[in-house]
Amino acid sequence: MKTKMNSWDKVLEARKPLRPKTLDYIENIFDDFTELHGDRLYGDDKSIIGGIATIDGIPVTVIGEQKGKTTNENMLRNFGMPNPEGYRKALRLMKQAEKFNRPIITFIDTPGAYPGIGAEERGQGEAIARNLLEMSKLRVPIICIVIGEGSSGGALAIGVGDKILMLENSIYSILSPEGFASILYKDSNLYKEAADKMKITAKDLKELGIIDEIILENDIFNNVKKSILKNLKQLNKLSVDILLENRYNKFRKIGKGVEKDDITE
Repeated sequence: MKTKMNSWDKVLEARKPLRPKTLDYIENIFDDFTELHGDRLYGDDKSIIGGIATIDGIPVTVIGEQKGKTTNENMLRNFGMPNPEGYRKALRLMKQAEKFNRPIITFIDTPGAYPGIGAEERGQGEAIARNLLEMSKLRVPIICIVIGEGSSGGALAIGVGDKILMLENSIYSILSPEGFASILYKDSNLYKEAADKMKITAKDLKELGIIDEIILENDIFNNVKKSILKNLKQLNKLSVDILLENRYNKFRKIGKGVEKDDITE
């Protein structure tokens, strides 16, 4: 009999080193992936992967945070913690997608944006804020999928989408349970209580209306692909004006529905 997982169990599952990463999804779901590099300002952040691909013949732009599965890989990928140039690379690719009318698929998997001095000197906060602003206005469909650990502004910087999906054993939160416990309870050892209080699981967030769909992990790549195609089909029926209005309302929590006449055939 399968044991029911509590919130902290989900945190541990989301952080497992051998859990599929962005590159695994790219390899198993998309065809003809061509990776694009650099932010045209400072450098190429290897903690964010991005490029052009197809899914069932549909051209898309794919962007995702990339952790490693080994210590050496994590060193190369900065443990999935992007610097500002990573977010600027992501935004460059999103603007390119808008120019060529390609839907955008993002994979969220980070403990947070890198908090180092160099990142702050190069404008970490501005880079995240710029992405939030620009993503809210992009005139193409955006689907965001939390595949592991989605924490803080590091996750939100590629998380403003028309559809927010989560794998059943992923987490999505403003910060780590350890950080929450340290700040609010003044005791980082209360991380399990914090995890439960924060409502960070897919089930919690679906009930709260923060996310749109939970993807089961029994056939993970096939299920994610089916979900992407289903949601792309729905979003492609909307006019650009309605797409943007719905996205705005989604994050403003207005929850305004779409009238039948607003859907373009």
